[in-house]
Amino acid sequence: MAENQSIARTFPVKPKLKPTSANSTTPTPESKYWRSFKTPKDLQSQTLVSAITSVSFSPISPHDFAATHSATVSIFSGQTLEPKTTISSAFKDTVTSASFRSDGRLIAAGDLSGAVQVLDLKSRVPLRRLRGHTRPVRVVRYPRADKLHLFSGGDDAVVKYWDITTESKIYDLLGHKDYVRCGDASPISDDMFVSGSYDHTVKVWDVRVLNSGSVMEFDHGKPVEDVIYLPSGGLVATAGGNSVKIWDVLGGGKLLYTMESHNKTVTSICVGKIGKESGEEAQQYRILSVSLDGYMKVFDYAKFKITHSMRFPNPLMSVGFSPDCSTRVIGASNGAMYIGRRKVKDSESLELGSFGGGFAPVEEPQRRVLRPSYFRYFQRGQNEKPSEWDYLIKKPKKIKVAEHDKLLKKFMHKEALVAALSGKNPENVVAVMEELVARKKLLRCVSNLETEELGLLLRFLQRYSTMPRFSRFLMGLTKKVIEMRTEDIKSSDELRGHIRNLKRDVEEEIRVQQTLQQIQGIVCPLLKIAARR
Repeated sequence: MAENQSIARTFPVKPKLKPTSANSTTPTPESKYWRSFKTPKDLQSQTLVSAITSVSFSPISPHDFAATHSATVSIFSGQTLEPKTTISSAFKDTVTSASFRSDGRLIAAGDLSGAVQVLDLKSRVPLRRLRGHTRPVRVVRYPRADKLHLFSGGDDAVVKYWDITTESKIYDLLGHKDYVRCGDASPISDDMFVSGSYDHTVKVWDVRVLNSGSVMEFDHGKPVEDVIYLPSGGLVATAGGNSVKIWDVLGGGKLLYTMESHNKTVTSICVGKIGKESGEEAQQYRILSVSLDGYMKVFDYAKFKITHSMRFPNPLMSVGFSPDCSTRVIGASNGAMYIGRRKVKDSESLELGSFGGGFAPVEEPQRRVLRPSYFRYFQRGQNEKPSEWDYLIKKPKKIKVAEHDKLLKKFMHKEALVAALSGKNPENVVAVMEELVARKKLLRCVSNLETEELGLLLRFLQRYSTMPRFSRFLMGLTKKVIEMRTEDIKSSDELRGHIRNLKRDVEEEIRVQQTLQQIQGIVCPLLKIAARR
């Protein structure tokens, strides 16, 4: 029992993962922009009761946002990012979707009981209760500017268009064959909206012409988890499976591009905006997608490429981006909320950054300029960059000294000669020998060599004494070595072998030289005859 407790106490615990960026290379200007969304230090970590099913921002400044979880809608302040209001008494089951009205005063939300509630944000009192769905409601959306109507969709495969003032249903939009899980209102018309279903289809509806059902339909290929209109109103983005697809509505529902960068199901997408509201530079829009693999991807649908990626420690369920481009909110499956705020001065909000590309500048903390009158000026480190008037003194590079050079500096002549002979560079050996000749120590070193060291010297003389560039110096040294160490050479078979090899190489070199002289004797008269002609 004691052993089991000891094992339990020492069992390693895996540390919690922190949000990290997957891009380890030099960050691009856009990567710096998205990395600038950071959680304020004074903000307490927000962890709600259960999975955050949706995140929605108010269209009116300061752009409060609503997060739906369990049987609650939590309203957060757009300024402080702290919880502002909690609405739970109006719901009997898990809230799945919420949407702000165009003036930001009311919010509509649907839950798993099949009811849609319209609530006043100030009093938190339900003003209207829309009943008609026989199964759980999955999506509720207000039109862009219409305050009197909304649409909803649920697991009964029906999309309903409501008149809020009379609490009555205007249209039942039939056509889906499976759960309706998502939808979005058109940014250019209050009469058009789009819905996505688990039957793999996305349908475009126009309440002005409903005689023939939906006005357009396209097949995503997998159960559709989310669908949004892009700001132009002519493109639609759908998310399902591990892919996000871009569709051209004006072009008849043509598929433009498929992004497959996630490893698991993409659960939510939204539009993020960077750049100016007006001016010569066009507005810069990106698609933000989150997935069960814990990654948030930023997709530039104008160039059809991923521009940024960030990893989070939990599966992600929802994502939202504020209209003023200052706040990014991501909801996770365990109730954690990853809230990022970008600090921008009021005068520079949505202005073009100095690095170009249509991005707003990232405000960096101002550092106090060091002057010679400050004590810290004289304690600057090596990483301090020089100013214009500073004189930069570069430290000379350390020269790597060979081992024989170090020994020569210490006047260890014999050891220096042996170290050079142990190397593979004959030029270094000859240079050391010439230095010892200049110091009048070479013959003394030869006389003090041990048998093995003498073998190294004879092997070197055998190999290089016949080479033209070393022969003049080495042939004289060879003669001296044989004269001085004759007795040692006679007593060792290995040394006698080196002498035999040396004699053979010298004789071969003499034959080569004699042959070359004969050839020279033949060639010279021919050259003289050729020169006369």
